[in-house]
Amino acid sequence: MAETYRTYRAACPNCGAPVEFRSAASASAVCGHCRSTLVREGEALRRIGQSAELFDDHSPLQLGVTGRWQGAAFTLVGRVQYAYADGRWTEWHALFDAGDAASGLRSAWLSEDNGAHVLALDRPLDDRVPQAGTLFPGQKALIDGRSWEVASVVQAQVHAAEGELPRPPQPAGAPADREFVIADLRNAQDEVGTLDYAEPARPQWSVGRAVRLAELQLAGLRDLGSEKTLAGRSIECPSCGASLEIRLDSTQSVSCGQCRAVVDVSQGVGADLAHFAQNAVIEPQIPLGTVGTLALGAPQPLPWQVVGYLERCDLPAPGSDDEQTFWREYLLYHPTEGFVFLVDTEEGWSWVRPLTGVPVVQGDRATWAGARLRQRWRYRAKTVHVIGEFYWRIRRDEPVEVTDYEGEGPSRRKRLSREQTPGAGGGEVTWSAGETLEASAVAAAFGLDAQAGAALRRDAAPVAAGAKGRGLGCAGVIILILLILFVVLLIARCSEDRCDEIRSTFGPASAEYQQCLARQRTSSGSGAYGGSWGSGGGGGGGHK
Repeated sequence: MAETYRTYRAACPNCGAPVEFRSAASASAVCGHCRSTLVREGEALRRIGQSAELFDDHSPLQLGVTGRWQGAAFTLVGRVQYAYADGRWTEWHALFDAGDAASGLRSAWLSEDNGAHVLALDRPLDDRVPQAGTLFPGQKALIDGRSWEVASVVQAQVHAAEGELPRPPQPAGAPADREFVIADLRNAQDEVGTLDYAEPARPQWSVGRAVRLAELQLAGLRDLGSEKTLAGRSIECPSCGASLEIRLDSTQSVSCGQCRAVVDVSQGVGADLAHFAQNAVIEPQIPLGTVGTLALGAPQPLPWQVVGYLERCDLPAPGSDDEQTFWREYLLYHPTEGFVFLVDTEEGWSWVRPLTGVPVVQGDRATWAGARLRQRWRYRAKTVHVIGEFYWRIRRDEPVEVTDYEGEGPSRRKRLSREQTPGAGGGEVTWSAGETLEASAVAAAFGLDAQAGAALRRDAAPVAAGAKGRGLGCAGVIILILLILFVVLLIARCSEDRCDEIRSTFGPASAEYQQCLARQRTSSGSGAYGGSWGSGGGGGGGHK
């Protein structure tokens, strides 16, 4: 059992309740009884404000949870909740045991980042720190002697805090609703850097990496049951009055199961919930709630549950004769691994998950995790329909700039995508990475019957997958010519058989089926289905 720091206790100057400090280095705490924000001055405590009530994020984390990281033991002793335009996020203060002081670890921050978890350590800064007003997403920055790329710049405020903290959550005397800049940066070493300008003259700098909760050997987690519902609160759809059931702690948007309206819960559950209506929504081929066992980047196969479904499309440039392309994305969730996107396009299936780092990009080439990829598409896209729950705030018809990359040579199954959403401060840049999947593996994983499984058979063509970056050879050329002749015949015929096949696969209300009928009526169209494999970003993710 590791040795703990000497505990320091003092009475809250506001209510007299005992306030405990586990570390002499901790400068601030929030009284658990009256929520007064306190700072230490020698052996006394001084009240500098009062914290608001914490927003219940239904996280399994709580004060007192213990764990281990890099061989050192820690305890979660405090947390700070931040609010910004697109919702809230929480950062937990982890205090390492005194017996592990030789490791150099004193305290850290455990937070959520685009559906993953990041453990970050405070780092010192020199004087060459960019001013808050000069930062924008996509910008390259040199900080602490290393190269970074800015992912997001937001105006945030401290919503609430509790427990023991290494510094006061906000300067003494500052108004409760005071906003300040927080910038997230990422680098090619898969690290996340955060600049906190709560005190502009002395910005705070922390650097972290993605961690799996299972790797932290956490003990003392809250038991939320198999379904994380909002206990004790009745939430009605603001559009039709039906009951809304929210199961995930990170949900920012949820669709109504009855009227399909998209409801924004990013600012908490209150009297006025922003929402917007959707047109007819096509039911997903893999129903919400279905669980499938796949590896998807984890060390071993895990049970992933479908919690959200999106239909997306590209946005051809005005005046362009390019055919609009549609694809589908399933948001999958695992309690300790976070979120993954399962992407279904006419070119086949793939999976991607958001990165905490950024690839190295040179011209139309990108390198990530030892894989070399080539840019294939660059386009604008939007989300057409959604069903389920999502960890980011979904906006109606919000456009997003997408760049897709495809692996070369031995890495040809790899996929990489960059999305940039609009918004104050330039929006947010999100990178996602993954690889292709066979349709049969998807059908088997989710236990689909033969008929449903047959509708999923859209594997990437081996010629297309291998043609990038090398010659086809004589046999390949012959096969390619035969394929082209076959496609030309299909275009010339434009038969009802083709449309019937699309109808049985995607449904009579699908965009694919309607496009096929339109081509029959006009006897025109390129007959090219698909194009993009989807980026897996769903229009952007949450800040933390």
